Amino acid sequence: MAISELLSGVLATGVLGLPLGITQPNLPGTEIQVDTPARKGWVIYTVRPGDTLSQIASRFRVDARAIMYSSGLENATLRPGQVLRVPLVEESSDGIRLPPDVRAYVVRRGDTVQSVARRFGLTMLGLVSANPSLQSLDRLEVGSTLYIPTGEPGLLLRLKQGETIQDLAQRFGLSVATVAKANGLDSPTDVRPGDLILLPGVQARTTYERLLQIQEAERKAREEEARRLAEERRKQEAERQKRLAEAQRMQAQSRARVRQQAQSQPQLRRANAVVAAAGYRWPLSNFTITTYFGRRGVFQRFHTGIDLAAPVGTPIYAARAGQVDTAGWSRYGYGLHVIINHGGAQETLYAHMSRIAVRPGQWVRRGELIGYVGSTGWSTGPHLHFEVRVGGAARNPMAYLP
Repeated sequence: MAISELLSGVLATGVLGLPLGITQPNLPGTEIQVDTPARKGWVIYTVRPGDTLSQIASRFRVDARAIMYSSGLENATLRPGQVLRVPLVEESSDGIRLPPDVRAYVVRRGDTVQSVARRFGLTMLGLVSANPSLQSLDRLEVGSTLYIPTGEPGLLLRLKQGETIQDLAQRFGLSVATVAKANGLDSPTDVRPGDLILLPGVQARTTYERLLQIQEAERKAREEEARRLAEERRKQEAERQKRLAEAQRMQAQSRARVRQQAQSQPQLRRANAVVAAAGYRWPLSNFTITTYFGRRGVFQRFHTGIDLAAPVGTPIYAARAGQVDTAGWSRYGYGLHVIINHGGAQETLYAHMSRIAVRPGQWVRRGELIGYVGSTGWSTGPHLHFEVRVGGAARNPMAYLP
């Protein structure tokens, strides 16, 4: 096939050193009549959507690496509109021959042996016989070449070094004349090593059966992999349910401990009356204690204060007089919070506020408004997280409140 034939239907924007006749079917009336093609030159090719480097190289019958070198490409990735410089060498009578009733087809994305055979009206056995080097009936490399018999189907073989038409005819029980006619040969000697020779009527049944076995093995492997993944998902779900059940059990135990703490609370609060006289008061007027100080569950952190549930906007008061050390957003989950320094290495912390009413450095009296209840930071609902710290260590606030 001459280069001018290869270029039929290919969008080329220019040619360097290679006078060619180029017809673009999508642009009627744009045929250019030129002289006989030269033996060497370059085609300036504009990449279209869907083009790959291997497809373009196969179309022009050149090495993809030659296109990369000539075009200054660092890799094989192409983009629509990109201009390539394709080096060409005009085929001569020395080139490898293809039988007249066989055409080359470049594999597209999504092609299988079955879909290509159906497209050209062939049986799968007929297509395999024309391409006995196939490795799979399902997987075809995009940009690779399949040979399509357009006349009588048969076995297509590449002539080996030292092999003759007579050798092939004798091996497959055909006459030399039949083989020569099918391949358009005036003489059985008009061939060279590497030429593709069509052996009419011969079928690559052994190869086809081997490919069917490979296809079945691959199908079973896919089914086995699907079963394995399903079993793995089942085990993961069972483990998740187990962890969930354990977490629920630990939460139930935690709630039971909270109830026990609540039952002992009246006695604790009576004992704190003396401590409260030193200056501490409750930071809210109306509230419900939802979480106490101490360890909650195996999967939960140690609770460093008490949680007082109240509606958003409920006023928060200083539990004791002191100087505001911090008033702002916390990086540690407290959200909007205030820390008051009471002296003697004692501090109180008020977290998850919706709004702050004091500023750092401000002195506040016991019972003075410092903010409002909210649900900022790591919070599941509106409440005040209240802490008492002595020497930087969290203490049970219940031991300091009346």
